[in-house]
Amino acid sequence: MLPESLGGLAAMAGLLGLCVGSFLNVVIHRLPKIMEQEWHAQCAELLGEAAPETNEPLSLSSPRSRCPACGHQITATENIPLISYLLILRGKCSGCRTPISPRYPIIEAITGLISAYVAWHFGPTLQAAGALVLVWALIALAAIDLDTQLLPDSITLPLVWLGLAINLWGIYSDLPSAVIGAMLGYLALWSVFWLFKLATGKEGMGYGDFKLLAALGAWLGWQMLPAIILLSSVVGAAVGITLIVVTRHGRNVPIPFGPYLAAAGGIALFWGAKITQTYLGMIG
Repeated sequence: MLPESLGGLAAMAGLLGLCVGSFLNVVIHRLPKIMEQEWHAQCAELLGEAAPETNEPLSLSSPRSRCPACGHQITATENIPLISYLLILRGKCSGCRTPISPRYPIIEAITGLISAYVAWHFGPTLQAAGALVLVWALIALAAIDLDTQLLPDSITLPLVWLGLAINLWGIYSDLPSAVIGAMLGYLALWSVFWLFKLATGKEGMGYGDFKLLAALGAWLGWQMLPAIILLSSVVGAAVGITLIVVTRHGRNVPIPFGPYLAAAGGIALFWGAKITQTYLGMIG
């Protein structure tokens, strides 16, 4: 495909990514709150108590987005990705002038840029369509894990099944490799979890990490798992040591592992084959 055509495709994917990034901000903010409401309702049901009352039902589509400080509802012109934050609102609520977190435009920009690169890297193919879904899910999971140390089943489990389904046609891997990848991805971190717990009496990671690696194995095949685990461990260790040394982050304060798995999965999606060939060449 001509570079000019790829450039146009990347531009369209980037614009789509900006819009999706705006929606991902809603998912990142609301999904943990929805999960918390569901947990409270389930606990009340088990105890035979009345379900806790809420001011209004919360979902990804309602109520409309609003300022948490003054309740001002976000208008359409205040919800244009990047432009509203930078040019219209200038980083502050139009109702009360409370500063808006820069995380919102950052998520939009990251989603837009990665979406554009997906289109440039894969071209107009089913690989590009699937990769967009995968990277959008990974961005949401990484941000939610950073905020809450949760990796919601409502994202990770469908991601496992979608990875297996898309590889029925061998889009990223053959189906047997995808099935083995899902199994080994889960069992690899499950084994580490129990070995660490038996050795220290502490839990080193959550079950959501197992499911996320299983999803990556389902999408990319078991052959990519060593590279993903190695990349995520090296980056996680480097960031953890930096936090402890530079910011005096407490050693007993948990650091979420999901963002490193998500980043490693994204790297493996684009360059996993080259990375695997390189380290196999180094050891062989």
